[in-house]
Amino acid sequence: MRNFEKITALYERLSRDDELQGESNSIINQKKILEEYASKNNLSNIIHFTDDGISGTQFDRPGFMAMMNGVNQGNIGCIIVKDMSRLGRDYLKVGQCMEILRQKGVRLIAINDNVDSFYREDDFTPFRNIMNEWYARDTSRKIQSTFRSKGESGKHTASTPPYGYIKDEKDKNKWIVDEKAAEIVRRIFNLTMQGNGPYRIAKILESEKVDIPAYHQQKLGYGLYQSKNFEHPYRWCSSTIASILKKQEYLGHTVNFKTRKHFKDKKSKYVSEDNWLIFENTHEPIIDQETFDNVQRIRGNVKRYPDGWGEYHPLTGLMYCADCGSKMYVHRTSNYKNIPYYTCSAYTKTPCGMLCPSAHRIKAEVVLNLIQDTLKDIKKYLDEDNEAFICSIQNEMEEKEKIEIEKKKVRLTESQNRLRELERLMCRIYEDMILNKIPNSRYEILNNQYETEQITLSKEIKDLEQQVSRYEKETDRARKFISLISRYENFDELTTTMINEFVEKIIVHERDRKGSQTSKQKIEIYFNFIGNYELPQAELSEEKKQKT
Repeated sequence: MRNFEKITALYERLSRDDELQGESNSIINQKKILEEYASKNNLSNIIHFTDDGISGTQFDRPGFMAMMNGVNQGNIGCIIVKDMSRLGRDYLKVGQCMEILRQKGVRLIAINDNVDSFYREDDFTPFRNIMNEWYARDTSRKIQSTFRSKGESGKHTASTPPYGYIKDEKDKNKWIVDEKAAEIVRRIFNLTMQGNGPYRIAKILESEKVDIPAYHQQKLGYGLYQSKNFEHPYRWCSSTIASILKKQEYLGHTVNFKTRKHFKDKKSKYVSEDNWLIFENTHEPIIDQETFDNVQRIRGNVKRYPDGWGEYHPLTGLMYCADCGSKMYVHRTSNYKNIPYYTCSAYTKTPCGMLCPSAHRIKAEVVLNLIQDTLKDIKKYLDEDNEAFICSIQNEMEEKEKIEIEKKKVRLTESQNRLRELERLMCRIYEDMILNKIPNSRYEILNNQYETEQITLSKEIKDLEQQVSRYEKETDRARKFISLISRYENFDELTTTMINEFVEKIIVHERDRKGSQTSKQKIEIYFNFIGNYELPQAELSEEKKQKT
């Protein structure tokens, strides 16, 4: 293509940050400036390439890429921009772009920066590009500071509420429950409690034509996909289900700073959970703490693979070998009965028997019956005497231990009061020293004494709080278990949901005589909240003692 036939590219770019600078940087104003310059300098065959609302640190801008594609094809002879910052705010990439233009023989004009590669090389241009990047970095830092301040105050930093919530029209910083979506969230958690994995849940929702979160939000007029045309509005992804199951926002908490962005590539990167900032009880919860904790435990176990018969056995992920600690996997008998049983996963690993001495084989039915019978017995005991149950959970604490805890509570209160008094005393002696009521030497002595006592008291308070808390948590766990078991009138039927609600883990020992189907086999059931609980044995009457 001959030079006079080549395109004169007029490139305009405006980022959201540039909008704050006023009308002078607007796309309309940029177009006007570029067109006037081209007309005055007899540069014809003009075509506009525009990127609106895109940062100069990004170089995958549609308008910019289309223009550079024209450069590489040899269709563009000249590029005009208002200033070098319109081209970009990454001095290395802008430098690479300028080198490509030089090699292709493309003229570059930056009007306000007095750059025109046709007449001369501008030695100051590389420094100008560095300053443009510094500007982007500084602007990003200021925005992050504002963003950080907002997040640290407990306000939501997410632009869009999670699925299940919408912004309150009266207060955009407040989330309220979107009941239609919240019902789906609750169902996802319940399906998980029933033993379903994310993939299976996704297929269930898809078969029922439940709107995916992005499509649901689009219909309500918010979210990140307002202009997207959804070809499959009911196709749920297992990753979406897994993400929903992890969100602490459903507990009513605000969770800020889960991701971060670099000012150049704008890509979100996940932040370690230790660095999250969590503000509890800031909005109405959709999921209760107990259900959420159970789901995290279930998800933390092994993947619930089908046992070869297309079914997910409810005990999978709960069974452990007593000897080696490995998980136990479900199998089926090879006869026509297909009876499920569990064996230690480490026993069969090559060479067989080296990692674990035996298979610890046990029928699933035996374990299920034991869970059911134990829950029935606990329920009966609870109905007879709640307080006795709570006392037994507290490791049958003797009265002496309870008195000791009461003493520690009193001591804790005294220590806390003394710590507050020390703060007042230290302020007072400082004021006395400033007013020359006591000499500096006396102040130093008293201040050191008080500081030493402060350190000692702080450590003592921490230890006392832990001891008192440990005692009180035992009571709290017992009451939580009572609340859980009280939901059920009886345990004539044991469902997968019930197993996941009640059972934390099951430890299986080898039989007393290895290989004997008639010898005893010890099974330890660890329940949520109360651990490996054994009912107190009733004392035998004198008549029964004589018989035994």
